[in-house]
Amino acid sequence: MAGKTVLVTGGSSGIGKATALGLATMGAHLAIIGRDRARTDSAARDIRAAGGGPVDVLVADLPVQTEVRQLADEVLQRLLRIDVLINNVGGYWKTRHVTADGLERTFALNHLAPFLLTHLLLDRLTHSSPARVVTVSSHAHAQGRIDFDDLQDERNYSGAKAYNQSKLANVMFTYELAKRLQATPLPDQAVVTANVVHPGMVSTSFGAEDPATVQRLLIPMLRHLMKTPAQGAATSIYVASAPQLERVTGRYFNNSKPKKTSPRSYDEAVAARLWQNQRRSGALNGNLHRGPDRRRLAPGGWVGTVG
Repeated sequence: MAGKTVLVTGGSSGIGKATALGLATMGAHLAIIGRDRARTDSAARDIRAAGGGPVDVLVADLPVQTEVRQLADEVLQRLLRIDVLINNVGGYWKTRHVTADGLERTFALNHLAPFLLTHLLLDRLTHSSPARVVTVSSHAHAQGRIDFDDLQDERNYSGAKAYNQSKLANVMFTYELAKRLQATPLPDQAVVTANVVHPGMVSTSFGAEDPATVQRLLIPMLRHLMKTPAQGAATSIYVASAPQLERVTGRYFNNSKPKKTSPRSYDEAVAARLWQNQRRSGALNGNLHRGPDRRRLAPGGWVGTVG
């Protein structure tokens, strides 16, 4: 990974920090994104102390779409290239929370944030080609269903239902992105791949802010059976760095091996509808490309990228 620049969301703790650390010690230049400045700075110091090189620190509250846009502007100003974007950040809340944009927080953080950030950085990824987009999902996607009549879970909220839907959205977004990138002529045979990973059950503070009863009761008893953050990060690191995966796209990896996902995840009509829903409903309102990589928006999509 020497000479490669990797951007990791949720890089201040848990799987994200372990992913950043692993790639940094392989020679990559890391940029990590966290919600808390002090904690993200601390993670950067730990990565440097463990043998990583320079680490860029960026701070944003990713469920808030204005902050995602501001983050993208800062990334484009600070990083001349992005070889790998790892959409790692995610969350779970037992009760329904609403963001400053009026969006349900689980869907906003787990799906809309990576959807928007990936699109805003896609030109820079293309210019850095061969490049990779790696999105962290979960086996929980198999219990998910995209409910277009209640995407924001306003009528019947359940923490598990919201989380499962968002993780299914991660998988379907990845498959749809891979398909659109393959169908769109890119300059000079540029290659940008999109893959999705399942880290397994990992012992972190995930969901601790507003845990479900089952989490409070069972997780303490199961921690000795769960993966460490480093073990959970192994698949993300593999998919981000393995030379043999340079042109592999639209796949789901578990324990560093490609696996099939749920039957629902392969429904191309639903995936396309979800994509267009986000384009229309606000995730991509305004100028898609901002800062140094702004381009004219063509009627059918982006000039030089996917529509």
